[in-house]
Amino acid sequence: MDATELSYLPATEMARLIRTRELSPVEITDAILDRIERLNPALNAYLTVTADLARAQAKEAEARARRGDLRGPLDGIPYSIKDLEATAGVRTTYGSKWFEDHVPDEDGVVAERLKAAGGILLGKTNTPHFGHKDMCDNLLGPPCRNPWNLDRTSGGSSGGAAAAVAAGLGPLAHGSDGAGSIRIPAALCGVFGLKPSFGRVPYHPSPDYFATRSHNGPLSRTVRDAALMLSVIAGPDPRDPLTIDAPPEDYVALCDGDLRGLRLAWSPDLGYAAVDPEVRSIAERAARRFTDLGCTLDAPAIRWPNPRDFHKIIWEVGVASRHIDRAIERPDWIEPSLAQMIHNGSRVSAIEYGKALLARTALYNAVRAFFERYDLLLTPQMPVGAWSAEPGPHQGPREIGGHPTPTIMDRLPFTYPFNLTGHPAASVPCGFTAEGLPVGLQIVGRWHADATVLRAAAGFEQIQPWAQHRPPLG
Repeated sequence: MDATELSYLPATEMARLIRTRELSPVEITDAILDRIERLNPALNAYLTVTADLARAQAKEAEARARRGDLRGPLDGIPYSIKDLEATAGVRTTYGSKWFEDHVPDEDGVVAERLKAAGGILLGKTNTPHFGHKDMCDNLLGPPCRNPWNLDRTSGGSSGGAAAAVAAGLGPLAHGSDGAGSIRIPAALCGVFGLKPSFGRVPYHPSPDYFATRSHNGPLSRTVRDAALMLSVIAGPDPRDPLTIDAPPEDYVALCDGDLRGLRLAWSPDLGYAAVDPEVRSIAERAARRFTDLGCTLDAPAIRWPNPRDFHKIIWEVGVASRHIDRAIERPDWIEPSLAQMIHNGSRVSAIEYGKALLARTALYNAVRAFFERYDLLLTPQMPVGAWSAEPGPHQGPREIGGHPTPTIMDRLPFTYPFNLTGHPAASVPCGFTAEGLPVGLQIVGRWHADATVLRAAAGFEQIQPWAQHRPPLG
């Protein structure tokens, strides 16, 4: 196969061919690194490319393959790490001017596990400043762009990860999701993204384990590729006290099986969200495909509390508490969007914050009760296609479906509720707008039902595959 076909090969197929010695990790890595060298200057998906390290790791993996001594199914497979995850000996910027030349001494737990599994680190993917928003620009350089239209955003905060996967710059990418940061760019770039259950994948190191809502997870072009990566990075770690105390499973095998008898709910708006009519129509048609898989599909009225205002308080107080000292020290190194969040968070009273936490519990109870009746919930993933990538004080669409969107939270109505509750949620590509921009369908599962979400995503992929669609990049 030629270099382009090799770059777009699924990780599960790469693993099979490495195992049978029909394909070399060196050959795979060279093809992808050449593609990164050619396309990344326009995409800015990678902030750091670790070409020398990747080629050295590929040679080591090739030697293990020759000996029949592979460490597992991820041995020899290239991957990327989002630049919010620490990587020992490799520049880690967090999208921040303060850490522009920072090289950690310690790996984050995801980086640690992927390295131990024999994977090939291609580099660190682009992210906004400390992952604070749903776009992928920062003060370190040009913004990350959407492979389907270079004028549009890749989304964020795992924007570099999703853009890289969509463009064939690596089959597997690590992302993290604190308010939608895996699912947003997955939807806007037309790839698969999984936010596992909260605690399924450890989050270490962290400045505040007990207040975090961020979920580490995979982005890939196919469901089983993401399941392969999850099998390596999932599992408890005592350094993160909130991890689920259960061993990782064979998530690839759990993708198999039919969906007959599952009870599904479709909601176009969760009772409060503004959605572009074209996006809503595409997502609804996709949701109805699940009846072809033997599922029942209802459209119940959802009367959960609208989490917009109390989530905004929780999010902005967290941002302000972590970054206000830096903002005071060097305000010129703080983007307007981050500065506004810090300002807003610093004005919230302790009572207001406490009430927001109480409202979060009420939301969890409402979602838990909902899932007593349904196995899965389907929604649009993003309410609109990708918008302009250009940085500035007034980023993002000014309205969606005729409704104004004055804040970032107004364009993320389907993502952050499930960070607040911790339920597993995936974004599957389900079509394109008239402009040729990808649309995603969200699949949300019961508490800790990651396997059901993966099985549903794999079933949908079987009847409406998407990986054959590639951006017009060559």
